[in-house]
Amino acid sequence: MKKTVLGSLALATMLCADSDVEQLKKIVADQQKVIHQLQQRIETIENHDKNRQQQELKAKIAKADTFSASFNQTGFLPDIAFIINGSAVSRNVKNSEYEKFEIPGFVDAGEAELPFNKNRGFNLNYAELALHSAVDPYFDAFAFLHLHPNKLEIGEAYVTTRSLPYSLRVKAGKFKSNFGRINAKHQHSWHFDTQPLVYKAMLGPDGISDPGVQLQWVAPTDNYLMIGAEAMQGNNERSFGDPEENNLYVGYLKGSMDVGDTTLLAGTSIAHGRNDSGHATDIYGVDFTTRTYLDAYSFLTWQTEALWRDMNDGSASNMQAGLYTQLIYQIDRNYGCGVRYDTLFRNRDGQPDDLDRYTAMVEYKPFPMSRLRLQYSHDRSKMIDNQRKDIDEVILSINIAAGAHGAHAF
Repeated sequence: MKKTVLGSLALATMLCADSDVEQLKKIVADQQKVIHQLQQRIETIENHDKNRQQQELKAKIAKADTFSASFNQTGFLPDIAFIINGSAVSRNVKNSEYEKFEIPGFVDAGEAELPFNKNRGFNLNYAELALHSAVDPYFDAFAFLHLHPNKLEIGEAYVTTRSLPYSLRVKAGKFKSNFGRINAKHQHSWHFDTQPLVYKAMLGPDGISDPGVQLQWVAPTDNYLMIGAEAMQGNNERSFGDPEENNLYVGYLKGSMDVGDTTLLAGTSIAHGRNDSGHATDIYGVDFTTRTYLDAYSFLTWQTEALWRDMNDGSASNMQAGLYTQLIYQIDRNYGCGVRYDTLFRNRDGQPDDLDRYTAMVEYKPFPMSRLRLQYSHDRSKMIDNQRKDIDEVILSINIAAGAHGAHAF
């Protein structure tokens, strides 16, 4: 009986063990099936990601190919203009004497620079290469290169912003200051072949032209109103020239309005810096211009500008002043004429204050980019060998501008 009971127990145990093994095998099989399904799902997801990445890559390649096909290299080339200015001069003073002239109280003997119309006879005043290009949506770049027989001079090279908010614009590089009415203009855009006497006396032939930065703001008004400020190196030796650091600061206010067929422009400017003695120089300017249109190609322009200079040399502060006033008559599309009076009417103590010059000109423009001009002047502003000299001068000049060249402000 005992053996029978033990045998029954052993058989039951074996049957239970076999049942557990089968159940475990089933669980393992189910888990393997789930793992296989998960692996298939992972492979499906990975294949989908690969396909998506391949499609995105193909789209980028196609976009690049489209851009390459439509890219026009010439659209990024700068506008280029080539300007030539030359003259034939008759003067009642020898070249060797003229080079030594002085303007009493303003320019010492032999210190005047003479880049334009220097010699009796023929002069190549300059050849200029002007370049402009839009760099990107944010900047324009400009360069004006002066070509001389033995060197290349950078007249101006700067960038300007295109899309600043609040009607702001920044200029940075080497540029001609917007001080006054004509300082920013190049010689070939002047109405006369000679620089106004007050500019020659106070600022020299290049005017204020230095490395620096400029900020301008145009008011959101119906009539034009612009405020500008500049910080510049101050290399101008005629009035500034302290070499130790940047020392020149310029500010100006300019506005214009139309009254019927007449345009009115007015401005006021100030330049503050240090001269080569380390003391302060202040120059104040006011200008006023009117242009009345007579018909489509005919107009009358009157322009006046006055400058005052307070240049401290360490011992005294001496106020000097001068102005020019000119009247230009554009007869028709091709012909124009004009007259100008220059005077330095205030000078240092002991120096003459009746320094003046009279000028008349007539010009012919067969096309907008070419010009012939005949000019006469009678100059009473200069001394040669310590003697006051009346200088009579006749200039026949030609100016050619070839290529893409923007219009000048009048």
